Amino acid sequence: MAEAVRLTCPECGQANRVPVGKLSAGPKCGVCGAKLADGAVGTFDMTTLSKAVKGDDLPLIVDFWAPWCGPCRMMAPEFARAGKALAGRARFAKIDTERHPQASQSFGIRGIPLLILFHRGREVARLSGARPAAEIERFVREHVALPA
Repeated sequence: MAEAVRLTCPECGQANRVPVGKLSAGPKCGVCGAKLADGAVGTFDMTTLSKAVKGDDLPLIVDFWAPWCGPCRMMAPEFARAGKALAGRARFAKIDTERHPQASQSFGIRGIPLLILFHRGREVARLSGARPAAEIERFVREHVALPA
């Protein structure tokens, strides 16, 4: 892997270069100070998602959900748990399909919850339905090589 990785800030959309050795230390955005890879689930808008998909070096798994969706709400803590487990090796984000209806059209989403894994500018795999944390982690590990 490269000596540094590029990560898009979920708050301001700024691209940041982070030394690989600092990923586990909870790096922050150089512009706004938001955390970049601490294992927390980021809330992305479509612009930030597009930048992260195209430019980020770490795998990005996105949960497409809506507030009225019971299975989506049930899976949220499991998704967050998987994010913590893979902190510094993959990033986790959510897109509210009700607030961002263009997401459904852009990604051909027919049902939620839906997880889409992106890496190196492209969609790698999809996983539909509410899933436990261990299954989400396994899904990511099976489809991309994670940094150590």
